[in-house]
Amino acid sequence: MNKGRLEAFSDGVLAIILTIMVLELKVPESAGFESLLELFPVFLSYILSFIYIGIYWNNHHHMMHSVSQVNGKILWANLFLLFWLSLVPFATGWVGENHFAKAAMTVYGFILLMAGISYWILQSVIVKSQGENSLLKKAIGKDWKGLSSPPLYILGIIFSFINEWLSGAVYILVALMWLVPDSRIERTLIEKE
Repeated sequence: MNKGRLEAFSDGVLAIILTIMVLELKVPESAGFESLLELFPVFLSYILSFIYIGIYWNNHHHMMHSVSQVNGKILWANLFLLFWLSLVPFATGWVGENHFAKAAMTVYGFILLMAGISYWILQSVIVKSQGENSLLKKAIGKDWKGLSSPPLYILGIIFSFINEWLSGAVYILVALMWLVPDSRIERTLIEKE
C-alpha cells in the first residue's frame, strides 16, 4: 500500500488540531493591553502545544520518508498517535483557562506521555515491517531522545502534584530537547543516495 494517503491524512489531522487550538484563543473584550495580560496563560499553553504539534509533524514527516510501503499495522499505529495528538487542544485549553492548575497539568503530561509512547509504537511497527536493516532502524540508532522522553513526562506528571511550575518546566525541557532538528533520518537518506 502506498504511503501517500497516510501522509496526507496525517497532515490534514495535524492541521485541524492546530486550527482547533488557535480558534480557542479568544479575543479580549476590552481594547487595552492589560486585557492581553489576562490571556497570558492561555497564550503560553498555546505556544507550548503548537511547538509540540510542530515537533510531531516534523518528525512524522521525516520518518515517513524512510518508509516505502505501509500496511494495516502501520495505519493503526498511526491512528493511535493521531488519537493522542487530537487530545492536545483539549488539554491546552484546560491548562490555559485554569492558569496551569495541577489537575490540568497532570492530564496535559499524560497526553504528552501517551503521544510519545504512541510515536514509539509507530516507529517500532515501521521498523518491524521494514526489517532490522531498514533505513529507519539505521537512522534512529540508540534513540536517546525517544528513550528519555517518557521518563521525563512521568517526572513532569509527578511534579504536577507537587508544583505545577516544575511540571511545566519538565514539559518545556522535553520540547526544547526535540526542538533541535533531528537530522538522523535525513542524513541516512542522503547516505543511501
